[in-house]
Amino acid sequence: MVAGGRGTVSARADVLVVGAGPTGLTTALQAHDNGATVRIVERRPDPFRPSRAMVMHSRTLESLRPLGVTAGLLDRADRAPRAELHLGTRRVSAQLAGAALRDTAFPHLTMLRQMDVEEVLTGALKTRGVEVERGVEFAGLRQDATAAHVVLRRDGRFEEAACRFVAACDGPDSTGRRIAGIGWQGAPYREQVVLADAELDGDLTPDVMHVVAARPGLVFLFALGEGATWRILATRPWQRGGAPFGQPGQAVPAAEVQRILDAAGLAVGVRRLAWSAQVRLQHRLAHAFRRGRLFLAGDAAHTHSPAAAQGMNTGILDAVNLGWKLAFARGLRPHATLLDSYELERRPVARHVLALTHLVFFAEASTSPLPTLLRGTLVPLLAPTFPLLLKDPHLMAQVVRLLSQRWVRYRHSRLSVQGSPGGPGPRPGDRLPDEDLVCDGRTVRLHALTARPGIHLLLERDGPELDDTLLGGHVTVHRVSSWTGRGLLAARPDGHVGFRCGAGDIRGLRAWLDLVH
Repeated sequence: MVAGGRGTVSARADVLVVGAGPTGLTTALQAHDNGATVRIVERRPDPFRPSRAMVMHSRTLESLRPLGVTAGLLDRADRAPRAELHLGTRRVSAQLAGAALRDTAFPHLTMLRQMDVEEVLTGALKTRGVEVERGVEFAGLRQDATAAHVVLRRDGRFEEAACRFVAACDGPDSTGRRIAGIGWQGAPYREQVVLADAELDGDLTPDVMHVVAARPGLVFLFALGEGATWRILATRPWQRGGAPFGQPGQAVPAAEVQRILDAAGLAVGVRRLAWSAQVRLQHRLAHAFRRGRLFLAGDAAHTHSPAAAQGMNTGILDAVNLGWKLAFARGLRPHATLLDSYELERRPVARHVLALTHLVFFAEASTSPLPTLLRGTLVPLLAPTFPLLLKDPHLMAQVVRLLSQRWVRYRHSRLSVQGSPGGPGPRPGDRLPDEDLVCDGRTVRLHALTARPGIHLLLERDGPELDDTLLGGHVTVHRVSSWTGRGLLAARPDGHVGFRCGAGDIRGLRAWLDLVH
């Protein structure tokens, strides 16, 4: 299994994570904080790469909260972003922080660069004693009844490592997916994205996201550049670039970037171009998210356009779903129901996200006659109605709900169990909503109460007496005195309800804990 150089054999970890983007880093954190030993490798030797994602949604922040990283993320974020929509000759201002969402601590769009997300998550792993091993490639895999035996390559030298599970979070050109022989269905787009960091001169409101719905395509300007003040993201018809899908390809000359801005009707000039690239896009879905002890997550499992800011967020939500399951399945025999649930829960979500991004990207970037007509003619005509729509907090709330994937639920999962009798509140599989409650004589928000790893067992005021020490090391019991009744609810580590009953169904609770624990 080892060839071409002297081999070494490393100590065994529970979980080997391949890829140190947001998905891989979150998988490693979620698995570690729920009790697994973790190793994470990354083939890129340099941690820096230009950010492709710029938005983190509220559901993503909720899911990361038990890992103790949200404060660090929000310290680097713009939590009250403003935007200017350029609609023909008209400019419409929008405040993106006023969504009428009461059941979350993050009722807003959050502007946050992927680079900052990776730095915060990497730092969190480091505080736990887990270092990202850079310049290490995943080169081979053999599985048996007891372990996954992997081959890693670093500087021409090979290493054999054994682990219980491999999480392949290594992007759309996934080595893990190829080694596992998992199919990759979909197609490339006829359009591509141009990314650039630049200093711009002209009439441009500072520290605001500018959005131009132009006939040739959409143009975004973010005051979040990494090599200059402005990050430019624009769509255009595909041109040869040479790089793999999703990776920065050939540089785009300053004159060409200027032509894109001119075609969008922006009266700005490129004073200095710090960096640029063209990026090929595709929409694809892996035929399976699991092959034995190997699991796919993030762009390795599904990839799509940057429309609606779904890529990084969907990958992180994959990771919080997968990480705790790999940690809990560390017993002598892997629990088939628990491990199978990852694909059964997340692959349908990926299909829905692909459909959403495909539709939005068609409207904002397609060079077909209909969307071109809509962007160039109809949108400017409707410009006078946009200020009223953007000031409606309830409409903005619906947009935030859709984009943040608060609609995701796992009601048909075998991990979603209704006890006897059934009870009120969120159904098994639903997201646990945030609300005010009273616990231990103090008023607290529900998501603050559950902001630590593991399973949280929430007992109603007259619910049964339970000792969390007898339920396992991953279970924390809370008695909610403001919830009247005798029922209980078990929340999974990813913030979804797993078990619910209207009375103290202890037998049902223990059966559910055996299922997941």
